[in-house]
Amino acid sequence: MPDPQSYRPKAGEIPTQPGVYRFRDPKGRVIYVGKANSLRARLANYFQPIVNLHPRTATMVTTAASVEWTVVNSEVEALALEYSWIKEFDPRFNVKYRDDKSYPWLAVTVGEEFPRVMVGRGAKRKGTRYFGPYAHAWAIRETVDVLLRVFPMRSCSAGVFKRSAQIGRPCLLGYIDKCAAPCVGNVSAEEHRAIVDDFCDFMAGHTAGFMRRIEKEMYAASDALDFEKAARLRDDLAAMERALEKQAVVFGDGADADVVGLAEDPLEVGVQIFYVRGGRIRGQRGWVADRVEEGETPELVEQLLLQLYAGEEADGIPREILVPALPPDTETLEQLLSDVRGAKVRIRVPQRGDKRTLQETVAKNAAQALALHKTKRASDLTTRNRALEEIQEALELDEVPLRIECYDVSHLQGTEIVASMVVFEDGLARKSEYRRFVIKGQDGSDDVRAMHEVITRRFKRLLDEQATSIVSTEADPSTGTAASGPMLVDPETGRPRKFAYAPGLVVVDGGAPQVAAAKRALDELGIDDVPVVGLAKRLEEVWVPEEEDPVILPRSSEGLYLLQRIRDEAHRFAITHHRSRRSRTMVESLLDDVPGLGEVRRRTLLTHFGSLKKLRAATAEEIAMVPGIGPTTAAAIKKAVAETSKDGRVSVNTATGEIEES
Repeated sequence: MPDPQSYRPKAGEIPTQPGVYRFRDPKGRVIYVGKANSLRARLANYFQPIVNLHPRTATMVTTAASVEWTVVNSEVEALALEYSWIKEFDPRFNVKYRDDKSYPWLAVTVGEEFPRVMVGRGAKRKGTRYFGPYAHAWAIRETVDVLLRVFPMRSCSAGVFKRSAQIGRPCLLGYIDKCAAPCVGNVSAEEHRAIVDDFCDFMAGHTAGFMRRIEKEMYAASDALDFEKAARLRDDLAAMERALEKQAVVFGDGADADVVGLAEDPLEVGVQIFYVRGGRIRGQRGWVADRVEEGETPELVEQLLLQLYAGEEADGIPREILVPALPPDTETLEQLLSDVRGAKVRIRVPQRGDKRTLQETVAKNAAQALALHKTKRASDLTTRNRALEEIQEALELDEVPLRIECYDVSHLQGTEIVASMVVFEDGLARKSEYRRFVIKGQDGSDDVRAMHEVITRRFKRLLDEQATSIVSTEADPSTGTAASGPMLVDPETGRPRKFAYAPGLVVVDGGAPQVAAAKRALDELGIDDVPVVGLAKRLEEVWVPEEEDPVILPRSSEGLYLLQRIRDEAHRFAITHHRSRRSRTMVESLLDDVPGLGEVRRRTLLTHFGSLKKLRAATAEEIAMVPGIGPTTAAAIKKAVAETSKDGRVSVNTATGEIEES
């Protein structure tokens, strides 16, 4: 492994101007490309002590064997050169927004004498105008088929066009009036070009003018008693309306914009893009990319926009790009894209109105795509087996950990401390085995002490059950599946105990301190056959007891992916428990000053309504219907929760129903 200090350039050798730098590995391959406003200041960050670097950055600088740079005149040039080098060298440590799916484009070969409309996939070609991409090829083919009766342009291949010209007879589309048949001279090249231009304008969103023109011609033909022409124009108008129905109107001002949504986790990022032209959604594209470099949402947005637009033609870049977070250097990126487009390009985060609503919709699509990707990945049996085997190998376990338990602690500034236990068996969640813990007697937000208590309580319960249970190796009667080891069965009922058997691996959410606390708890109970590890948030390091350095699993490892899923599920379960308890506590505290409302009635009221949001929405008459609550008390309760809403002591998130402190 190369030492970064062995190839560190002298500070005086590095210029202070803007530029782009490349890290190369011992074989000369470019592994990372970056830009900087000041090369000297930026490169100095990479040569700090390894312990101060982000793990991904540390991996990169210890993989590299040399660094080189190129000075440019401006930040815009640096941005453009960075994009060019990323495309050229495909560095492994840069985020790669690669789409694993080929989306269809609607293409018009405007560079030909007789342009052709077609549905295609893959890379764009010069001399061709593109619309989309679209989610489904069949949808755009249906749209084209409808529009060809209004804009009868050529849609046949070069071979069919040439053969029809040779025999002097058009193809079927020419006979059914879905092609003007330029192959046999029915229209000239100029006339056909006019049809193509109209089609392109319509697809670009300039629809209102065509609709008004055809409607005007239809009424004129009707007034002239040319009912056959009027009927044909009526059908053309209906065809255009059907085509437009497939594209939802989202912006009333007819704006052109690309709306970008992201859904992130430490290992992957889900991307969704809606293409809006003329106020209508013209296409959609989405995929999941691996995160292989450090950076928050603004940095991810910058890399995404670079890879999406820096190599585009002018008509592929919209006037406005709506993003979830502004990139670090928005003005420079806007200037680069404006230079490519030849007109002003704005990058902004929508704050309200239709654009904000659509941004939220795109973000939901990204989250759903990421969740579906994770579900498919987790449900594959071969992948799960490989993940468990990788965990066994990396942690040097005696056997594959078929049952993994993960623990997480949640609190609010040291109050309402709770913990969760989630169980995964054979790589899948076993939700019937999940458990919640309320940590009592804790002073302050000491996660380490709380983790020690949780592990102690869970495994002390296991030891107690072992002393009063019988051992069975039969199938679990609750699921009908075989247990992964000897199972503790209640001798009276024959059912598995709540903590049926010991796990093959215990995972705690945290680093070395939490792992040490969990290990100490097991040692105090005399349990030495249950391995314990910790998975630190964000850094994704696997900590092993009594080891100075963590275990680093490869980012492509299915084992790391499984551990992360388990950790995230434990965190979700703990947060849910904590919020429910906090909500109940806050509701009870709000009602402390209501005269005639004791502890029993407060709990009855809370059980009846379930949350402060529902209690606040209830009328005084509905509150009075709760057993033990009279009209006078109900009026006092209604007044108390209404005043709380006004004075700002607590508030309710209307989107989630959660209680929040002001």
